[in-house]
Amino acid sequence: MKREKNGNRTRIVGLRFTSREYAKIEQQWKTSTCPKLSQYIRHCLFEKPVVTTYRNASLDGLMEEIGQLRDELNHIGNNYNQAVKKLHSLWRIEGFKTWIDQNEKDKTVLFQKIDTIEDHIRKITALWLQ
Repeated sequence: MKREKNGNRTRIVGLRFTSREYAKIEQQWKTSTCPKLSQYIRHCLFEKPVVTTYRNASLDGLMEEIGQLRDELNHIGNNYNQAVKKLHSLWRIEGFKTWIDQNEKDKTVLFQKIDTIEDHIRKITALWLQ
């Protein structure tokens, strides 16, 4: 339906709903992206597309764990970068061997965490593909 030239809506239509009907409309409106109930009702009435939001609650645990893994990975990456910088400044000093050994340990932990993240990403992908 076309809007008037000035764009203002001047007609009011009053509707009465039962509590059950209103609850159903309100529930559907809240899952949509429409900011106002009137906008949602207009979209439904004039058969315009209504964009609804959807969140898969079964992925909440996986997403939380991936967030924790990402944080751990960032910490390990920061430590690894610091170790590499230190190694570059110590290559002529006697502590060089110690830093190389620690670097290898950090690298092992880093790759283990990356593998764990990859496993979780595979799980999430499998859930989404179902």
